[in-house]
Amino acid sequence: MLGFHVGKVQAPDQSMVHDTEYWLQQINRASVVANVESGLLDRELARKIRAALDELRREAAEPGAQHCDLYIQFEPKLLKLCGMEASRLHAGRSSQDILATSNAAMNQERLMMLAGETARLCDALLETAKRESDALVPAYTNGVQAQPTLYSHYLLAQVYVFSRDIERMVECVRRHDVCPMGSCVCNGTGWPLNSARMAELLGFERTADNAFDAGQCRGNDLPLEASQIAASVMLHIDAFLADFMTQYSQTKPWIHSVDPNGVYHSSAMPQKRNPGLINDCRRDAGLVIGEAQGVLMRMQNLTLGMADVRDSWSMESLMTDAAVVVKTFAGIVKSLRVDRERALAELNAEWTCTQEIADTLMREAGIDFRTGHGFASRFVTYAREKGLTPANATYGDFTGVWSEFAAGKDLPQSFPLNDGQLKQAVNPLHILENRKTPGSASPLMLEDQMNAASQMVRAMKGRVDFFIQNRKEAEKTLESELQAL
Repeated sequence: MLGFHVGKVQAPDQSMVHDTEYWLQQINRASVVANVESGLLDRELARKIRAALDELRREAAEPGAQHCDLYIQFEPKLLKLCGMEASRLHAGRSSQDILATSNAAMNQERLMMLAGETARLCDALLETAKRESDALVPAYTNGVQAQPTLYSHYLLAQVYVFSRDIERMVECVRRHDVCPMGSCVCNGTGWPLNSARMAELLGFERTADNAFDAGQCRGNDLPLEASQIAASVMLHIDAFLADFMTQYSQTKPWIHSVDPNGVYHSSAMPQKRNPGLINDCRRDAGLVIGEAQGVLMRMQNLTLGMADVRDSWSMESLMTDAAVVVKTFAGIVKSLRVDRERALAELNAEWTCTQEIADTLMREAGIDFRTGHGFASRFVTYAREKGLTPANATYGDFTGVWSEFAAGKDLPQSFPLNDGQLKQAVNPLHILENRKTPGSASPLMLEDQMNAASQMVRAMKGRVDFFIQNRKEAEKTLESELQAL
């Protein structure tokens, strides 16, 4: 369960997610078709069961209808409508493989729901990167200003981060796209059920290789993997928000959220503009991480066959909460704006250019990098003592420090860079324009990087859409076969 929100938070798209009642229906409908085809179920009885299943589906669609979470709740309603003879449908089946199947299907759907929301988050990151494409900002390592960069380059990095999360989700679904039907309880069944046909009709890719694994092991592994993938998404959101808050806590931040829904005023301190939605999003990410760790705790020292980890409601809550956090975060990303003048002032208040000075000394004057690095470090110490920044330090300041640094060494005794070369070396934009390696923050490479990232996100969306379409096609096929009885 997520916490109180200052602003309005939209629900995620759950159109692809079904509940246990739906999957109990689908499993029984598939059993009717497959067992008739295998000669295990009389066609007349099959039509009678089909009519009863149709009636139960209509009842379940009524407003306020109570849905079943267990097969032992569902079957009595079915038998009440068409008699005990209908229990022939249950030959070679158990609540074990039925619920293993429904839980697997629902967890796959929940993962794909989260993947869809994460793909839309990547769209938001790309949208903001394009809008802020020319914004120069500081980049930090070890909590200290390190280099100038483009905010769009930073945002593109996040696209890759969250795309890996999507890939983990898709791979997890693919790894567990196994239909447990036919596994019965632990060791399979003596009835010659067509497990491959059941998998096909339900939209699974393949049948189980081992009945015990399908019913007792895989059903624990899928929630475990899904929960930890959700936790990784939350950690990535937290890291982004921590970066944002590092600069937002300053008296004049350079990145703002323009969403009026996300900021509130202090009741006591008139100057404060508290980032309420960002704080709420970070807290909720932490709550989801807590839910994910709950899966680990429930699984610890748990004998196989216990259902502690397979609880459908807790997994529904975890994955829905995770999707809400992702959707909230996507809205935050869309609202971000860079104050370019303020960001440049922050860059020019610190000596993030000094590596470029060392590089320029090596490139233009043949001074080895370690010596150039030593000079640049010496100059920064001097500049900080004198209160100098790249914005107010003069060429004379550099030549004076060089004279002291070079004295008694096998170095040019006059500063080897001219004024123009030095000005370029301390210019944040020039530093980035001079980047040459693939993936650099060079403005000249940005368009190609954005196109590549957009193509990657489209491919991820395609994999999600393929899963959804495959399930829809299986549903259509099942209904067509059922009506053909």
